[in-house]
Amino acid sequence: MALSGPPRRAARGTPAGMTAQADDELWSAIGDPSRRRVLDLLVSNGEVSASWLAGRVPFSRQAVAKHLVVLERAGLVSHRKQGREVLYQVQAGRLDQATWAMAELAAQWDRRLDAIRRPADAAHAESKQAENRQAENRQAESKQGGRS
Repeated sequence: MALSGPPRRAARGTPAGMTAQADDELWSAIGDPSRRRVLDLLVSNGEVSASWLAGRVPFSRQAVAKHLVVLERAGLVSHRKQGREVLYQVQAGRLDQATWAMAELAAQWDRRLDAIRRPADAAHAESKQAENRQAENRQAESKQGGRS
């Protein structure tokens, strides 16, 4: 699935062309450190074969092939045949969508955390003020008690 151009926003905050299943496949694909390593190599080196990739990772060519299938299913990678060799490359549009989706998810969590932090900070400040008032009252009482 090759997508071109900048990521667009669809209804309900979902990038254009993305569905819940596509999101699940995307997060599953990039959630694995080995797949991220394969993806990083493809981003850095362009179009390469599974054998080439296998020579640069600490796992077998069969494992590389399985990771490439998952990355391809998520739309992050595509392949083409060149003679007897199969070459893999990153789908930049989908990678841009993934980047946008991660940034949007981070922003959503930031908003949620801010919504929690504001009342928590206010409660903490109120608690500190109450503690300070109690300390001042005790101090005033001890001064008055010392005078009697």
